[in-house]
Amino acid sequence: MRDFFPLGPVPSDEPCAQVGEPDFRQRAVPECRRFIELLRRVFGPEPEGARLAVKWFEHDFGEYCEVICDFDLENPEAVAYAQRCECDAPTTWEG
Repeated sequence: MRDFFPLGPVPSDEPCAQVGEPDFRQRAVPECRRFIELLRRVFGPEPEGARLAVKWFEHDFGEYCEVICDFDLENPEAVAYAQRCECDAPTTWEG
């Protein structure tokens, strides 16, 4: 069985593209990819059973994307990695 934690589009103390802005999609996806790279630098590559990815969600004002950590609930190493990403994610681009 799988689950995921939404981690946000960028580190929590950083500005990000906003839904409704004319260039939202062109800015949002690269921001999320940059956040994934930062998470991998801080926590290392995902272990088997865990995966960092960009996921799109519906919102009243349009779709938005966030970085998620998708993980196998039956894999302790994957669960631990996802929990580190959720609880200890960097709050700035400096990590």
